[in-house]
Amino acid sequence: MSLVRAFRGATQLSVDSTSEMQEAVIELLSAIIDSNRLSKEDLISILFTATPDLRCDFPAAAGRSMGLNDVPLICAQEIEVKGALERTVRVMVHAYSPLSRKEIAHKYLRGAAVLRPDLGNS
Repeated sequence: MSLVRAFRGATQLSVDSTSEMQEAVIELLSAIIDSNRLSKEDLISILFTATPDLRCDFPAAAGRSMGLNDVPLICAQEIEVKGALERTVRVMVHAYSPLSRKEIAHKYLRGAAVLRPDLGNS
C-alpha cells in the first residue's frame, strides 16, 4: 500500500550561477528519486527553499528541465539565520510510496551533508 510520504534533502552550491543551480538541484532530485525508487507518477509536489544569497535562478527551473512539468513545484526563500550554511537549496518532495518512514532515504549532498551528519549521505 502506498502512502503519502515526504522526502527531504539539501545541497550546497559552490557559486551563485544558473549552471551550478541546475547541476546541483538535478543531482539532488535524482538522488532522492532514485534512492527511494520513485517514479514521476508517484510525485505529488516539490517545495524548494533557497538561502537569500542565491539569486541566479529558481531551483524549480531545474525540476522543470528534468521533465517535471506536470508536478506542482514552488520556491521560497529560506529564513536568514546568522551562521547558517550559505548557498543552500533545500527540498521537500511529497510522493506516494510504500516505504516506511524508517526506510526513506533523505539526501544531503555536497557541503549540505553537514546539516544532517546522522544520515550518512554521500
